Amino acid sequence: MGVLVPESWQSGTVRSKSRRSVADVVRAALLTADPAAKVMATRELFRMWRARQLEFAFDCPMPDVPARPAAPQLLQPGAMPKRGRGSAHGRLALIHALAHIEFVAMDLALDAAGRFGAEMGQQFVDDWLSVAADEAMHFALLARRLRTLGSFYGAMPAHDGLWDAARDTAYDVAARLAIVPMVLEARGLDVTPGAIAKFANAGDERTARVLQRILDDEIRHVRFGTMHFVAVCEKRRESPPEAWKRLVARHFHGAVKPPFNDSARDQAGLSREFMAGVA
Repeated sequence: MGVLVPESWQSGTVRSKSRRSVADVVRAALLTADPAAKVMATRELFRMWRARQLEFAFDCPMPDVPARPAAPQLLQPGAMPKRGRGSAHGRLALIHALAHIEFVAMDLALDAAGRFGAEMGQQFVDDWLSVAADEAMHFALLARRLRTLGSFYGAMPAHDGLWDAARDTAYDVAARLAIVPMVLEARGLDVTPGAIAKFANAGDERTARVLQRILDDEIRHVRFGTMHFVAVCEKRRESPPEAWKRLVARHFHGAVKPPFNDSARDQAGLSREFMAGVA
């Protein structure tokens, strides 16, 4: 794969051979299995990128599947045990499930930057590495809550369906954006307010505050996805809502279910024009 260096990063001299490419460091983070080490690698990657210590170069492929820790045990979604509704154990299981979502979300954001960055440019990499750093922080906050409550990440099984979206859409940036931020993360905008209320009503204000922070950040993440998706569609001379509906029908193996958090979706750029006829 060729090496791309934007003019804004050139100094008129041959590019330094001592600096690693951004793709190389993204790949290394994806291949880090230990959760704490992955968090550190992702945050350090973002720090190095912002400091312009990495070359805007894509000289190595992204792995088909990221490295995974020995725990949690990964099951198909239909094989997951039921969470007890309204119980302390059920709330703990929900925190564990959310922690796993954020763990995989780190990899999804890293993969987007490393797989499509050469095609999409510096701003795309800026955005998705910042998302990866956010997801790392979200995971760390939820993992800390699990430890505070007497558990840990990996203590319960987790479902293995999230990475399927990355595998199915690896061929096209528009497909990836249509499914990961604009469906999967957008679903979080719809359901997280209810989870916040559940923990607040149970007296767990700390978890409620963590989830509020995640919700606020996810609006920005979905907005990044929508913005870049619209830009790709305009470049291809396609209608963004129609292209999105076509890609959702092809790649999302489920239903886009209401009720929707219209306020959050509007802030994220997911207008009702996108949603019309899909739910």
